[in-house]
Amino acid sequence: MPAPRFRSRSLRRVQRRMPGGKVKRVYLARKPGTIRCALCGSELQGIPRLSRVKAKNTAKSKKRPERPYGGFLCNKCAREKLKKEARLTELSIQ
Repeated sequence: MPAPRFRSRSLRRVQRRMPGGKVKRVYLARKPGTIRCALCGSELQGIPRLSRVKAKNTAKSKKRPERPYGGFLCNKCAREKLKKEARLTELSIQ
């Protein structure tokens, strides 16, 4: 029977071979899900799947792309949104 702290399914169970040749069950934290685009729901590129603790200690430039709406919208949706904004500002100027 595993220790009470390992009985939760929030930890995944992995079989690992130890240096002595024995196979042992190891309990590891699950990886977080991928970040998705707010409009279309596709997976965002360039964003690592980090736990909250590791993400806190990572540089901001490593967590998301350095562009408008980076880390929030995919590149296709961001491009469309920027085009719409440009067209709106162009109409308001005239």
